[in-house]
Amino acid sequence: MKATIKKGIITQGARKIFSRYGFLKTTVGEIAKAARMGKASLYHYFESKEDIFREVVEQEHQFLTEKIQEAIRKVDAPQKKISAYVKTRMKHLNELANIHSALKDDYLDHYAFIEEIRERNFRQEIETIQAILKEGVQKGVFVIRDIKLTSFSIISALKGLEYPWTVKTPLPEVEKNIDKLLDVLFNGIVKRYIPFHR
Repeated sequence: MKATIKKGIITQGARKIFSRYGFLKTTVGEIAKAARMGKASLYHYFESKEDIFREVVEQEHQFLTEKIQEAIRKVDAPQKKISAYVKTRMKHLNELANIHSALKDDYLDHYAFIEEIRERNFRQEIETIQAILKEGVQKGVFVIRDIKLTSFSIISALKGLEYPWTVKTPLPEVEKNIDKLLDVLFNGIVKRYIPFHR
């Protein structure tokens, strides 16, 4: 129990330091200072700075996953579930600097644990969207020829918009942009032909 509490204190302090300075510029000394312990003591609980960062990112990833699932459960219509998914994801990525960094920053590419987290995150996102799309098809709300490809396209579009929307755009504007994006997704861009009847 004591070890769990100590690890919690370390990760809580590390989260703030990593968020402020980023993974590369953060030192173990700074993390130890934030946790109010010596570097030697810190190494009793974590083997390295990478080990600490991994724990922080895992916790933020778990938090993000729980928030997304909670938002989805609160609504019934498949369209609203996709909207809840996208808005919740963007909102919390804006707040969770470490998981956001782990998912997007090129300088972390060579860390094996980062690649594991990215692959798991992508797989979970695909599975979540696929489940919503399948439900929509079963309810007769969506007409989708290839659910797997559609899920991949939605997630890929979101990842492409993460940086400009979560870093450069205020949250209220992000939500408006999401509504516009979902309008295109649900209604398309091709004008529907309405036959003229005399």
